Amino acid sequence: MGAAVDLLVEELIEARTSRSMTQEEWAHRVRFSPTHVSSVETRHRPPTGDYVAAVDKAFQTGGAYTRLLVKLASFDTAPIWLRDWLEIEREAVLLRWFEPAYVPGLLQTEAYARATLAGGRFTAEEIDRHVASRLARQAILNQEVPPQLISVVDEAVLHRPVPDQAGLMREQVERIIELAALDHIQIQVVPATTGMYLGLAGQFIIAEMPDDKRVGYADNQLKAQIVDEAGEIARLARMWEVVRNYALPVKQSLELIKEVSRIWT
Repeated sequence: MGAAVDLLVEELIEARTSRSMTQEEWAHRVRFSPTHVSSVETRHRPPTGDYVAAVDKAFQTGGAYTRLLVKLASFDTAPIWLRDWLEIEREAVLLRWFEPAYVPGLLQTEAYARATLAGGRFTAEEIDRHVASRLARQAILNQEVPPQLISVVDEAVLHRPVPDQAGLMREQVERIIELAALDHIQIQVVPATTGMYLGLAGQFIIAEMPDDKRVGYADNQLKAQIVDEAGEIARLARMWEVVRNYALPVKQSLELIKEVSRIWT
């Protein structure tokens, strides 16, 4: 998973053993299964934002492990080309995120994240590292003052199956529903009835920074592009207005997501 995440795991193990707690006792306190705790400690599963937030809450750490995970997300768990963006994402107060093909990374389950990387492009070790990085990024949603996340996704994202992995999409859609209940997360869906529209050209994110500066991000098959030139940001902002105007309002979007969830049961 990388030395950075290994450091966090070591800290979590030390926190448990210093309290003379077994994995079962620790699991009971943090409300995760003993199997989950064991998988984290043996490095078979990366520590997620939800997991470390549960540790922080159970032991009243003041968010110490969540802050550590957020900081580590930009170190050696992340591809080099992504690290600049992770610094921006970590400091942002608002993220506007459009995805026509996948569930946004900050909303993905571990299994879904792994499935997006499968297919031969990456080695098993690279997949483990990228998944760990992606899940570590999610810790920003559990910070004491998290960024506002407004996400627009194409309905096709919710319907796209993952071959030979029954239950994966059910878990993922249920995860979206769970996150949509949080005050700082809004999820909207562009319905399939919209047909073809400009947003299908590709994914992009606009980050609002504490100093009111805006930074954009767009990904493709080869690399990510970070933009902060005023004209390019203005173009992304116009595109954002286009895709959001096609999207259903938040309440109707959630109703649609719940309707789709029944397909996967």
